[in-house]
Amino acid sequence: MPPLFTPRFFIMCGFSLAVFLAALQLLPAAPFHILDLGGSTFQSGLFLAFLTYASAASAPMTGAIADRLGRRRVMIGASLVMAALSLAYGVITHIPLLLGLVLLHGVFWSGLLSATGAYTVSVIPDSRRAEGIAYWGLGSVIALAVAPPIGFWVYRFGWLWLCLGCATLNVAMGVIAWALLDDEGQIVAAHPITHARDLIDLRALMLSITMFLCTFGYGGVTSFSALFADSQLIVPKSIFLTTMAGAVLASRILVGARADRIGYRKTLVPALGLDFLGLAVLAASSGRTGMMAAAVVFGAGFGTTWPVFSAYLLQGVDPARRGAMYGAMLAAVDTGIGTGSMSTGWLIDRVGFNGAFAVGAGVAGLAIPYFLLMDRTETGST
Repeated sequence: MPPLFTPRFFIMCGFSLAVFLAALQLLPAAPFHILDLGGSTFQSGLFLAFLTYASAASAPMTGAIADRLGRRRVMIGASLVMAALSLAYGVITHIPLLLGLVLLHGVFWSGLLSATGAYTVSVIPDSRRAEGIAYWGLGSVIALAVAPPIGFWVYRFGWLWLCLGCATLNVAMGVIAWALLDDEGQIVAAHPITHARDLIDLRALMLSITMFLCTFGYGGVTSFSALFADSQLIVPKSIFLTTMAGAVLASRILVGARADRIGYRKTLVPALGLDFLGLAVLAASSGRTGMMAAAVVFGAGFGTTWPVFSAYLLQGVDPARRGAMYGAMLAAVDTGIGTGSMSTGWLIDRVGFNGAFAVGAGVAGLAIPYFLLMDRTETGST
């Protein structure tokens, strides 16, 4: 069996951890900073919304551009630009300008994630692809658990200190990327951009609608599960997210290698079913036990879905097009999270928490028939 745990693989895991440590310290605190500046609750919510939608809109193109310029080069450049943006956030007090910079941040964020995913896959053996992506993805799970508390602690000393810390992490990311082996020479000359279609991987984009349907509910629970718990007097309010993070962590460790052995399609369909079931249990729950059960089921499904779908999508993809593939998938994921978050908030005001989460379950339930239809189309066309 070819080795997975190589020095370059561990470097990419460290790089991914740094990426999400920086982002997940800044993003939860930014709405509070905007409120401190005198902004409205609506404006504070636009910070994450603008980042998410700018990333989604640009990801298919920035991923393809990374294929042409070189993934390492994009990782370096995006890291340094985001360091500069973090410093700018620290000194700008004009809210419209601050939100304008977030749109630029989203573009470079999408390029960074697409380039990082494509570069990481190049160091993972094909026969261990799902396993490798699952382990690599643990960096974001760990960051989700530790970065927000750290960010809020630093924020107590001032917004500028938080921005300086995030900028430092971004510079460290650039240094890590600089130390990686160069990948430009084997990519740039082979695939010049001659048509608009060269910028977007339509196959990956259509298949990735599966991920949009899954992440719609994910956006809802990440934004509103704590408020749901609070409305039922459940303590701690973060019980769903904490339990879900544990289930995601366990599923990433346990399922990746199995998916490589038995097949991605056979693993993905049950995982999509768990996504639906977890949201359905949450919609029907009315207490701590039900909420924790929903978090375990949904976390196990969602934790499996991302690495297995990534591995599935990579089948048959030209190595020089992996950035475009990741960009297409990122576009679907970010659009799903952003749309799910906003739609769930709107639905809660009209049908309550349980009804809103039931809608999220219904959307997730469409993922299985959609995936099977697209998989049949994909198989029939090859």
